[in-house]
Amino acid sequence: MMALLKLIRWSNLLIIFATQWLVWVCVIRRFTGSGHVLDFPHFLLLSLSTVFIAAAGYIINDYFDVRIDNINRPEKMVLEKAIPRKTAIILHSLLNATGLVLAAIVARQGGHYHWLLVQGICTLLLWFYSTRFKRQFMAGNIIVSLLTAFTIVVLVIYEPALHRYMDLDPYTETTGGVSHVNPFYLLAIYTFFAFILTWMREIVKDMEDLKGDEAEGCVTMPIVWGLKRASVFTQWLAIPAIATLLFSALHLVTTRNWILGLYTSVALVLPLCAWTFNLRKAATTVHYARASRQLKIIMVLGLGSLIINYFSEWLN
Repeated sequence: MMALLKLIRWSNLLIIFATQWLVWVCVIRRFTGSGHVLDFPHFLLLSLSTVFIAAAGYIINDYFDVRIDNINRPEKMVLEKAIPRKTAIILHSLLNATGLVLAAIVARQGGHYHWLLVQGICTLLLWFYSTRFKRQFMAGNIIVSLLTAFTIVVLVIYEPALHRYMDLDPYTETTGGVSHVNPFYLLAIYTFFAFILTWMREIVKDMEDLKGDEAEGCVTMPIVWGLKRASVFTQWLAIPAIATLLFSALHLVTTRNWILGLYTSVALVLPLCAWTFNLRKAATTVHYARASRQLKIIMVLGLGSLIINYFSEWLN
């Protein structure tokens, strides 16, 4: 059982579910009541669909990465040691099929079967990422970043009640001048944040895995550009993320949403600035592994702002 949990990256799946649950509780349910489509049972089906498809993606990624993982992290390998590859491919197919069926149930509830294209495209992207794009320059990084962002986007697509907020102002003010964020704009910020930070983290992971990727003939950014240029590119990627967060924090503070503004500054802007500054301090596998973990923590801290935003009208 532990080998299976390790294979499907249970901690990452937990973060995916927590992200979607917080978005549903703190944004969707708050602004749409029980949700026109995504009441709790249908939200749970959609979130489990996302988790199952992600788990299938992790399995197929390891399936095609056996030789690379044997070089980069042999002590962490599960396939061919605890779980046969044939069993893994069967599990991959079952998880994908289950995820598609669950999504189809929710799409039927909304009366829009074409929504199911989202899950279909994601399963295909995960397959081709593992078999082809992962080994190509930048393509694999961007695909994983898009798939991470779609963890939030899929909820917006499946809840039409949110679509009416697209044409409203990003911020609204209540009595007393306290600023509240348009839910559609709020989720757009989180989607952008997830995309950029995942892209950065994928590049750092490629730096960490340089030895095995190079042995297998991959053409990742660190291999093509070298560690120094890849680090500089990652630092430049951080700038729009920091700028967006800083602008949001300043606006929130100046419009009396003190707690959310301060949380964004202290828990997100400052750690991300420090991470960006420290990225080029070393060029070792240990350093890049630590940088990857730190960036993951910052991403999790971003979820905390959803909770702060949810309670802000009582805390201000």
